[in-house]
Amino acid sequence: MRLWSLHPRYLDRRGLTACWREALLAQAVIDDATRGYSRHPQLQRFQETADPRTAIGDYLSAVVDDADERGYHFNRQKIRSSGSPEQLTVTDGQLAYEWRHLLGKLHQRSPEVSARWRSVELPDPHPLFRVTSGGIAEWERI
Repeated sequence: MRLWSLHPRYLDRRGLTACWREALLAQAVIDDATRGYSRHPQLQRFQETADPRTAIGDYLSAVVDDADERGYHFNRQKIRSSGSPEQLTVTDGQLAYEWRHLLGKLHQRSPEVSARWRSVELPDPHPLFRVTSGGIAEWERI
């Protein structure tokens, strides 16, 4: 499971679709609607919020907004809750780590998307996150 901290605009079609599916799975885990992935480290930052259900819903909302802008048809009705006043944090070190990881994937499977973003040093975060200084997150598997 990869719940990207970077803005969905940087994902290629395959990555955006995978992000949508994986965030829907995360929503099911948070709602106790599935037994799998309940201890997945990337869920920790959502589970530590005052309202994890709304936080993952806000994450999904930004993904579906980006899909809409591209003309894709993700089912917004699958988002169970949104509208959290809380913003999550991501460190610049985590964002840089994810950026390198994504650029490697894009280089292999979507060279044209990779070329579009090559000059970006540090991407914008997903709209749910605000950036703070720091290293790679403890929950990240390197």
